[in-house]
Amino acid sequence: MFTRLQICRNKDGSTRCYLHLLNSKRVNGRTRQEFICTLGRLDVLQAGGGLDRLIEGLARYSERQWVQVQALKGGWDKLYGPVLVFRRLWEHLGLAGQVASLQAATELQFPIDEAAFAMVLHRLVDPGSKRATYLWIKEKVYRPEFDKIELHQLYRALGYLVQSKEKMEEALFLRNCDIFSLGVDLVLFDTTLVHFEGRGPVGLATQARPGNYPDCVKVLVGLVMTGDGFPVAHHVFPGNTADINAFRGALGDLRRRFPIRRVIIVADRGVVSGDIIEEMEQANQKEPDKKIDYIFGMRLRKCREVNEEVLSRAGRYHEVAENLWVKEVRVGDHRYVVCHNTESEERDRKRREEIIERARADLKKKSAKAFVMPRGLRRFVELVGGELMIREAILSEEARYDGKWVLRTNTELPTDEVALAYKSLWQIEHAFRELKSGLKIRPVFLRTEDHARGHILVCFLSLVLEAALQRLLKEQGANGSYRDILNDLEGVRAVELKNGGQRWLVRTELPANAFEAFKAVGLRAPVHIQALT
Repeated sequence: MFTRLQICRNKDGSTRCYLHLLNSKRVNGRTRQEFICTLGRLDVLQAGGGLDRLIEGLARYSERQWVQVQALKGGWDKLYGPVLVFRRLWEHLGLAGQVASLQAATELQFPIDEAAFAMVLHRLVDPGSKRATYLWIKEKVYRPEFDKIELHQLYRALGYLVQSKEKMEEALFLRNCDIFSLGVDLVLFDTTLVHFEGRGPVGLATQARPGNYPDCVKVLVGLVMTGDGFPVAHHVFPGNTADINAFRGALGDLRRRFPIRRVIIVADRGVVSGDIIEEMEQANQKEPDKKIDYIFGMRLRKCREVNEEVLSRAGRYHEVAENLWVKEVRVGDHRYVVCHNTESEERDRKRREEIIERARADLKKKSAKAFVMPRGLRRFVELVGGELMIREAILSEEARYDGKWVLRTNTELPTDEVALAYKSLWQIEHAFRELKSGLKIRPVFLRTEDHARGHILVCFLSLVLEAALQRLLKEQGANGSYRDILNDLEGVRAVELKNGGQRWLVRTELPANAFEAFKAVGLRAPVHIQALT
């Protein structure tokens, strides 16, 4: 059956429209249209809402059309897009098979694979505690396999995952080398302290050196990544472990487990000290066959050799990347690479000028006695007789540092590669921010060492999946950033509807960026409407 609009003209030239219902059938091999009835004048039906009521009434007798009409009205919905995409990656990277083999060696009845994937997915989309993970997968995520998971099973899974940490990392490394052709000549290694808001696991979480959160116990986490930003392995040490000991322990482990020809430690100036450099140099002299290469960011103002020797040396910069210029300076046996960013130089200069101008404006509004000198301003100006006096010599000295950073290295890498390797450190810093967010739990529920190590392993696996998806999106030339694509992917929801005894699953519309994620992992988007058993 179908509808047809009939237009009739009145004598005065106006028109009226009637909506007819017709049926098409074949008579003697030819198609004939049979008039069924007139539904009424179209303007009358539209004005009184009769047409909408008629459509809704007829839709009740058609299962598919009823589902579509009800879907437009909304209803409860659950996360769907990220579940499909990250599960595909989870299986493609071999993680499902590795966890399944772990399960085969136990007598556990609950699915460790699903428990592990649930915790990793939660870290990727909406990180929180294990209790938050349990409530999230039960109330906000559509994956029928999660229905079998209980809260205590998430904690038990952490302990079993730790037992296979090394095997998982080694298998992932080899798998990702095959898939992504990772460059492993240069490996980045860095450490960070992660604090607990509570007692933490006894023996692992300890009081560390002074810094942020001085009253909290901490663990020291080391993260290894390839030069192009793919996680390789991670290490967890007691919080009072010295960086140099963490470096050596992790590097010995790397050389034992992975086919990596060289390891270059890349670390920011915030964790580098003269003692660490001196100790590494002495260790390299004692054991030249186990030499540790490094690229360290140096403190410009506090390191005398950098301040007095390196920055004062003349020399020509050469460009190695967009807005990145470098030059090499040698002071005795020490090799330095000075890096310069003109945009950062301009930002530093403007920020300093804005601070001074803001202080001048505040001083006009307040008396000299009521004026409070901003911390960032104290070394540039002094208050004399109610007036701000600029210390020109200090300003000139400060301008030397604008847009510059200095690296010290014992490698023979070209200056270009040294600068770019250090620049890639932001990838590890981003990864550490993601990893740290998972351990800021109040109160701490992870009080055993296995649980804490297992949780950090879950964070590491989430970084692996994130890096893998980013790499695949980049390879296919996807539009939009990873975060934009993930946000659109989270907009793909599953809506459950019921019609009598039949249940239906309706997928919401697929945004363009979400389609990029499905395409990247080689997965077809689910059908718009499907019946549920």
